This record gives sequence, structure tokens and C-alpha cells, in this order.
Amino acid sequence: MTVCTRCGRESPDDFGFCPACGAPLAAPATREVRKVVTVLFCDLTGSTAIGERTDPEALRGLMNRYYDAARVVLERHGGTVEKFVGDAVMAVFGIPVATEDDALRAVRSAVELREVVHGLGLEARIGVNTGEVVAGEGDTLVTGDAVNVAARLEQAASPGEILLGEDTLQLVRDAVRIEPLELELKGKSSAVAASRLLVLDRTADGVARDLRRQLIGRERERGRLRAEFDQVVERRACRIFTLIGPAGVGKSRLVHDFLDRVDGMATVARGRALSYGEGITYWPLVEILIQLGVEPTDVIRSSPADTQLTTRALFERLAEERPLVIVLDDLHWAEPPFLDLVEHVVDWSRERAIFLLCVARPELLDVRPGWGGGKLNATSELLDPLPVDDAEALATSLLEDVDVEPATRARILATAEGNPLFIEEMALLARDADGNVEVPPTILALLQARLDTLGERERAVVDRGSVEGEVFHRGAVTALAGEPGHDDVPANLLSLVRKEVVRPHRTQIPGDDAFRFRHLLIRDAAYDSLPKASRAELHERFADWLEAHGDLYEQEEIVGYHLEQAARFRAELDVDDPRAAELAARAGAHLGSAARAAFEREDLYATRSLVERAIALVPDRRKRQQLFPLLLHSLAESGDPSLGPRLEELAHGDEADRAVATVFRVVSGPNMAEAESEHRRLDAAFRVLDEAGDQLGLVFCEMARAFLFWGACQSGSAHAAYRRAYERARQGGKDALVRGLAALLLITAWMTHATMDELEALIGDLEHDLEGDAGPLLDAILSGWRARAGYAAGAIDAQTARRVIDDEAELFEQAGMLVQASTARMFVRVAIPLAESDAAARERGLRDAATEIAPWEHLYGANFLGDWAVSLCEVGNAGQARAVFERARALLSEGDVGDEILLLSVEALLHAHEGAPEAARARLEEAFEAAVGIDLFVSTMELAHVGATVHRLLGDDARARELLAGLVAVLEERGMHRFADRFRRDLAALGH
Repeated sequence: MTVCTRCGRESPDDFGFCPACGAPLAAPATREVRKVVTVLFCDLTGSTAIGERTDPEALRGLMNRYYDAARVVLERHGGTVEKFVGDAVMAVFGIPVATEDDALRAVRSAVELREVVHGLGLEARIGVNTGEVVAGEGDTLVTGDAVNVAARLEQAASPGEILLGEDTLQLVRDAVRIEPLELELKGKSSAVAASRLLVLDRTADGVARDLRRQLIGRERERGRLRAEFDQVVERRACRIFTLIGPAGVGKSRLVHDFLDRVDGMATVARGRALSYGEGITYWPLVEILIQLGVEPTDVIRSSPADTQLTTRALFERLAEERPLVIVLDDLHWAEPPFLDLVEHVVDWSRERAIFLLCVARPELLDVRPGWGGGKLNATSELLDPLPVDDAEALATSLLEDVDVEPATRARILATAEGNPLFIEEMALLARDADGNVEVPPTILALLQARLDTLGERERAVVDRGSVEGEVFHRGAVTALAGEPGHDDVPANLLSLVRKEVVRPHRTQIPGDDAFRFRHLLIRDAAYDSLPKASRAELHERFADWLEAHGDLYEQEEIVGYHLEQAARFRAELDVDDPRAAELAARAGAHLGSAARAAFEREDLYATRSLVERAIALVPDRRKRQQLFPLLLHSLAESGDPSLGPRLEELAHGDEADRAVATVFRVVSGPNMAEAESEHRRLDAAFRVLDEAGDQLGLVFCEMARAFLFWGACQSGSAHAAYRRAYERARQGGKDALVRGLAALLLITAWMTHATMDELEALIGDLEHDLEGDAGPLLDAILSGWRARAGYAAGAIDAQTARRVIDDEAELFEQAGMLVQASTARMFVRVAIPLAESDAAARERGLRDAATEIAPWEHLYGANFLGDWAVSLCEVGNAGQARAVFERARALLSEGDVGDEILLLSVEALLHAHEGAPEAARARLEEAFEAAVGIDLFVSTMELAHVGATVHRLLGDDARARELLAGLVAVLEERGMHRFADRFRRDLAALGH
């Protein structure tokens, strides 16, 4: 195999160019080299006997299955199959590229191979040995005593046994349980130490380092962590424990101690927020899902709310089987939507043993000052520096085999000020220098001194790894190392692991190996020492490598970030550097693509961040304009005050900019007092956007039209505009808008004069369009509207409708969408009691709704309070109704036709109760005049209902009957038989 010097991809020897990046491939080296590898021999037992009793054709098929299965297993674990001889196989781990865990890979493959062979009805004996060999080209891949010993171990094994050589055991000792053996092997003058493998922990590191040292001190914190977890298990409850402390104070060590304690007692998964994670919302969740064996796209759904609900459902399902521990590292760098997700799980998980262990620096409290505050199931622990006695004990433990003068030891402790990382790094530096060291004044100076002790090529690996981040991949470092020197990367990584600079880590890129700096501060020290020119070059090369090799969930964001950094550093060195402009354009394209993906999952925070960065980088004005709707939508939806200045900025741009600004001015707040002018401006904007081919802008333009129609109580026209927007969004693949518009289509269909059969058909069409990918919230909305239609038509009873709609409202509530939850419950609280003629229940429901929407009273108060005033009159409390009405009138917005009609009819009702018939008739006449030409079912139904009541109170039963009869006819025509029956009862009560 040939390794590409540009990207690190392995290619067949007969390839002239790399299949990944297209770079010319150097001819494979033919010189022999000495390497440390791990060799595996596997031989079937009893194969002769099987051959005697098995038909030759059947035997051939069985052996072919064995060969194929063995090759798949060995190569999946990174082994190179050298040869099959009869029913024996030999594989080498560490050829062509060595890694620090070749021995562990070999042992893992041996266990899996034994299982596969057993599944074929056969038995195998296996030997695994590690040692130095000579590797080269030709018929024999490797030669040396290590190969001979592996073969002898296999021959000495019994059927079903795996024997390990002594050097292999040293490299996998913390992942296995063994039985020691002394073997007399052919060709060996003395007994050979070996081990019989009993148990393999497939999740453990072969050699546990650093964090597995005994934890000194922290007894109170250890006890508190364990007590919190025990409480989770005993009470089957969800709890969150946040460990807060500055860098190097020992948070990770304490977490590791805790995880050791719960090992085997719980399912554990771990995710970390990225230090450059702006716009990378779900990286910690992706890491967690991969460890849990779950496809991220099955959980990260159409919106942050849906992702919260789906994540919690997954955690609860896993916690049914055994307690679940989720560790979240570096939470101070997490994006707000991810912090919302964590709090959602804490707030809403019930009767499941879920323990969320968060690790953060104090900066988390700058981002979320109230983190965990007020929650009965939340605990925070501030980790202080070690007390003097514990710091001295730690220093004694680490320096016991190093000859350090007492004065130097005292300076170490004084400078460390109880910071365990300083003490640990100082001990490593002292050991490397045989105790003759100066004590740097700060932890960063110490880390730089430690890095300066590394060999030139070790330091090169560290520097290049630091460009990727706290976690980096062997392939990336190999590609960034360039020529010469890339062949030494595996050996240098192994050396860095031994020196406790890095440690093995789980990979995000299949087929590659990942490493993690022992502490993020080490990574920062290495990165900060790189000149800007080197950073620019390495960021660019890493982005190229990731594009060729990565398939990460948020890859576009990460590639865009590294290109953005490359462009920034080049521009800082030379503002006229043409490469800076090229890189900025590439970065903008990737960030723009990432922004579109964030928009599709309705991650407004990430969309805004990514679009603003992309707009700053994209040189092409047309491409920038296509990003503006994403930005403006995210600003409008989140109520960001910067929307106004952005619209002003666009209003001074070209024709396309002005068109977008016009659309979003209406979207963010239609001026109903100038509705006709607004429609004309939208017509002009539509023509410009259509000519420019801005499909997203056209979708928002139709939505803006719908807002104007809705404000004018023209629900039929609003429904038609939403339908046009929906079809454009579907054709353009704007799934986020499709889902949002689906809900609006249902609301406007209900508010028009559509029949219940037509509403049912619309629900079916939407379900078909969404093809089961609506997400839990929209699924609940569709079910809720089906229940409303079914109850109105008389197809389901009130209890069934209540259950379905309560489930819908509860999901809204759990997602933090409190207004939507209250609005959803209005059908249960108000519409069903209306249909059931239960005035008392209706009044209670409206009272509760008015209380719930108090924080948003300025938006919805006039409508809710107006309905409550009507209900108060129905239960004989006209006095309180007058006070509620006055509150509602103070909240009436100019140009809101629906609320104006409602409040005019309420005032007429109050005048009728208060004995002022003329005023009552005058207000009612104004209400009916205002309602001429409107198409809003709830307004026309409420007006007919209240109008009939007013006329009855004024003694005009004939007019009351006329209004009720017309209302019954409309309801029957729509198929709303339950509501028709209700008003039919009112009609009957008036007599003939």
C-alpha cells in the first residue's frame, strides 16, 4: 500500500494518483525496515476429522466461508492478512502503518475471530505476539523471532484458546483478565512466559494512563458525587450534577474516579463541546449518540424542540434497562440550544435513573447565570484548588522516584497554589530532566517548557494535532506533516502517549485513530506557539484533509471554520494576499451551506451565527443576497432587536436587497392600517425576487401576504397564500418551512369555511407529503387537529379528544412553547365546554388561559380576555366581566379587525346586562358592520352567538332565532354537527 503524502490516504500500489485528493503518489518504498508489530496466528482444530465426514463440495464451501469471515474480521480491526496456509491464517498489525494500539486491535480481532469460527461450527486456537520484525516487500511481509513465537503460541493453545505473548500482554494489560503460563516452545532454550486470555473488556484502553493514578484528596467531592448517583438509582429519578472549576484544578480526574466507581453499574456515554463551536450546536450530542450506537440523524430532528423530545425519549428508553450516566465536558463552550436541551432532559424526565454529569469552567455561569438554579434535582459543586496537605501528598506521590531538591519541591508547591495539573506537569518535566529544573512562574509557561523537551518530530506531531483541536486524528497529522517525516507519525504518537502528552481517544472518522491532548491547556500552548503563517497553512491543509476523509454530522461547519481561520491569518499577515481572498470565499461557501442545514433543523442561533460569518466572507453579492432571508428569518423568529438595523441596511442596497427588506418588514410586523399599500409593496418585491430566482425569498413573500390577509380576517386568502408558500417550499426542498407551513395550513383551514371532511383530507395530504418525517411535535399537531375535526363532526367523544389534545399541549409545554400549549388547550377548555353547554367549565378554562398568557398579554390578551368576559356574563358575573373587558380594550392593537369585532360585541353584551339597550344595539351594529366581508370562522361564530344573546336580553327573540338558525346552518354545512347541536338547543330554548 502507498500512503499519500498530502492527505494520508492509503492506496493500492498500482495507483499513480491518490483516489481521495488526486495528488501524485510516490512509488512504494522497497527498502526493508525494522518495526514493532503484533502478529496473529489462527488455526482450525479438528479439521482433518471434519474432512473425513464431510462431502468435498460442502467442505470447500465451509472453508471459503471461514476464509472470508477471517479476512473481514482481521481487516476490520486494521490487520494485514499475510497468508492462508491450509486452514491456518497469519495476520500482522502495524503494517504498513503502526499505531499505539496494534496489540489491542489484534487481541480484539482474536476474540471476534474465535466467535465467528465457533458460529461456523468449528473451533480455533490462536496465538498473538508482539515484537520487532523486519518488514519489506515480496512474498514474506515480515520476518523475525516475534513471528516464530506467535506461531508456537498458536500451536500450544488448546481448541478455543487464545494465548498471548508477554510483550502483547504489557500493551493490553488493562483491558484483559488472564491466566499466566510458562510454556516450553519448540526452538526456545528456556521456558517462555505467556498468558491464557480469559476475558477481554472491549471498551477499555490497553494501557490505562494518567487518570488512573490514585486520586489524592477530594474526599468530600467524591462522596457527594457518589451520593447523588446513588439517589438517582434508588429513586429512579433524573438529576444533574455540575462540576465547576478553573482549568487544571482536577475536574477530569474526579470524573474519571466517579466513572470507575459506577463501572458496570450504568450505561455511560460522554460528549464534549468544542472550543471553536460557534454554530456547531449538536457536536456533544453526536458524540454521545455514536457511543450509544444510535444514528445521529434519528435523534437530531427538524427543530430544537423535536430534538429535545427525541433525545429525552431515547435517554428514558435506555434508562429503563439500567441507570444512564451522561458526561458533558467543557459545557461552558456549548451553544444555547444545547444547554436548553440539557435543561429539558432535567426538567421533564420522569421515573428514569438518568444522571447528567456536567463539567465546566466558571464561564458557564457568565453564559447561564441561573444554571441549575431553582431545580430540586440539580446540584453544583465548585472545585477549589487542593488544600496544602493534599497538594503535598500529590507531589510526594509523583516525585517519589525523582531526585528533586527540597527548595525546588517547595517552589513547585508554592507556584502551583494547589493546582493539580501544575504539580503533575512539573513532575513530568522534572523526571525528564532528572530533577534539575527551573520552576516556571505559570501553568502556561510550564506547559511550554514541557513541550520544549520533546523531540523535533514529536513536537511537529503535537503542533499539527493542535490545529485540529483537543482531539485529533492520526490521518490528519500524517497529511499535515508532509514529506519528509510522515512515516514517523505513528511512532511519534506512541512516544507522546508514553510521555503522557496525548492519550488514545475514540475516533469520529472510521478507519482512523484519534488522540486527545492530556489537557486542553497543552493543546492551547502548542497552538499558541505556532506562527500565523504556519497556522494559516495548517488550517487550510486540515480543511482539505477533512473534506477528503471526514463524514461528520457538522462537517461543513468545521471545514468552514478552519478555512475561515486560514483566511484570517493570511489577511492579518498581508491584507492583499490573493490566497486569503480565495480561502475566504471557500470558507463562506461552507459556512453558508452549514447555515442552510441549521435553518432546516430550525436552529435559529446557529443559523444566525453561521450566516453572519458567511456574509462577511462571501465576495459574490448574488450569493450573499441568497443568505439574507436565512438571517432575517432567524432574527425575526427570535425577536432579535438587530432585525431593524439589518432591514435599514438592506433598504439602502440594490433592488433585490430592498425587496427582501420589504418582505421581512411585513413578516416581522405587518402594518394593518396600511394593508393595501403593504400588498402593493409585496407585489413589487415578488416580481424582483422572481426575476432574481430567489425561491426562498418568494416563499417568505407569500408568507408575508398571508400575514396581511390574516390580520384582515381573510382566512381563506391567508390559507391560499400559505398553500402557495407551502408548495414553493416543498419544490425547493425547504423542509423546515414545509413543517411550519403545514401547521399554518391547518389553522387557516379550520378558520375558513372548510368542511371537516376537507380538513381530514388536508391532514392526510400533509402526512403523505411529510412521509413520516414530521417530527414528534408536528405529529402531535396533526393528531390534535384530527381529534378536533373528529369531535366537531361527532366521530369521537369528548374524552378521546381531550386526551389527544392534552398530549399535544403537553409536548408544546415540554418544548418550552407555552403560548402554543395554552392555545392548543383552548379547544379542550373552551370549545368542548361550548359544545357541551357547560358555561361554568368554559369560564374556568378561559380564566386559566388568561392567567397563562399573562407574560404575552400585549400580543394575545385582547382576544383571550374578550372571550373570558363573554363567559363571565354567561355564568352571571357581569360585574367582573366589565373589569376584564376594560383590560382587553387597553390591549387592542390598531388594525386588528378580529379583536375589534370581538370587543364591540362584548361591549354590546355588557350594555345589555347593565340595562343600556340603545348602547347595546349601537355597539352590536358596529360589530356586524365591521364583520362585513371578513372570512374568519371563529369571529363570525362568536359574533352570531353573542349577538343572539344580546338580542334575547333586549327582548328581540326573533332576531336571536334568526342569528342562531343561520349559525346552525353554517355549522351543519361544515360538518361540525356537535356545535350545530349546541346552538340548535339554544334555538329550541327560545321557542317558535
